[in-house]
Amino acid sequence: MTAELTGGAVHISNEVLADLAGYSALESYGVVGMAAPSLRDGLVQLLPHNKLRKGVKITNALGEGGEPLPQAVEVDLYVVIEYGTQLAEVSRNLADRVRYTLTSMTEIAVNRVDVHVLEVKVRQGA
Repeated sequence: MTAELTGGAVHISNEVLADLAGYSALESYGVVGMAAPSLRDGLVQLLPHNKLRKGVKITNALGEGGEPLPQAVEVDLYVVIEYGTQLAEVSRNLADRVRYTLTSMTEIAVNRVDVHVLEVKVRQGA
């Protein structure tokens, strides 16, 4: 018996990409947690592990003419950073890690990763 390969396509939802980005972000040095992008009464609330995707916004990348690019995304991360770390360095490392994770695991191009630091906090229990 021989196996026959057939053509097809794999579609990965933006929710799955957001989960991958959220877990990757939490593994980054200096990141205390993910936060929801909408602030209520100026309060930032850390998201539990099962709701990390709410701290990540994945959008399809657009070409020069405004048309959606296939297999390319843009990522916005909403994070809480640990007090005492260098914000620019942590943000740069975080963006690089998320870009690498998404590209290596899904083979989807990441056109940009923007890191939005919503709060600086002392890590509890460290």
